[in-house]
Amino acid sequence: MKIALVSIGKIARDQHIPAIAASADWTLAAAVSRNATVEGVENFGSLAEMLAARPDIGVVSLCMPPAARFEPAAEAIAAGRHVMLEKPPGATLSECFELARLAETAGVSLYATWHSRAAAQVQAARAWLADRNLRRVRVTWKEDVRRWHPGQEWIWQPGGLGVFDPGINALSILTEILPFAVHLDAAVLDFPANRDTPIAAELSFRAPGGVAVGAVFDWRQEGPQTWDIEAETDEGRLLLQNGGATLSLDGGPAADAPDIEYATLYKRMAELVAHGRSDVDLAPMMHVADAFTLGRRRQVAAFDW
Repeated sequence: MKIALVSIGKIARDQHIPAIAASADWTLAAAVSRNATVEGVENFGSLAEMLAARPDIGVVSLCMPPAARFEPAAEAIAAGRHVMLEKPPGATLSECFELARLAETAGVSLYATWHSRAAAQVQAARAWLADRNLRRVRVTWKEDVRRWHPGQEWIWQPGGLGVFDPGINALSILTEILPFAVHLDAAVLDFPANRDTPIAAELSFRAPGGVAVGAVFDWRQEGPQTWDIEAETDEGRLLLQNGGATLSLDGGPAADAPDIEYATLYKRMAELVAHGRSDVDLAPMMHVADAFTLGRRRQVAAFDW
């Protein structure tokens, strides 16, 4: 199938383009960007131009930041194209619900992707927890914003999510592997004095049976980066590390697997299009919205690049 990439930035070059090139399902047929091009494909300066010129391209993958995503997604759906959304799928939940409605009305597939759910050991962790009695779950997601988002001012602006940009990855895994739903009941959000989005957050969740579920996100981590989920059960301990790529059970040796995240996403998109279905799970985004609703704001030192 022919696909077009919209917004050619770091994530498009690092993940989307290689995943499409390696897939037997897809051919990258066009790129849309105001200030970048992709070699070997037709390039357009606007989505409207591409949609008009290339009716043969049935699928559009949107890679721009979430605050700018609704209008292009709605435009592509109105043109009868299937749409794949980078995470998070929108700036607000209402946008996402409206896109789902538009896609259903138009009879096209809409896929709200969560790449961390496709990490190599996530499904193994889900299977191990499925029939065990949980006692405690702890998420620790700490990374260096200067390393992963150098100079990207949009993440500090309203709609940019701040530390929840990586934190939502942790929440996407958490909601995938837990055998029950959880609900946020408290949060503390650390806002730099000169920024509009948080640089750190502490979350606690209400879970069935009184299971203690909590998360700590921090964008000020230097040195080794931490993307861990630890679960204690009556039958042993699970440790999911490296963003879901490494799994250790009961203190045993860690099992690693290659990076398959974006390859898995594009395989899933091909299946959705082939079967005329959509996949718009908004659970991770709901937890983020709840954190901004319930969270106590705490001002911390100003952040500068």
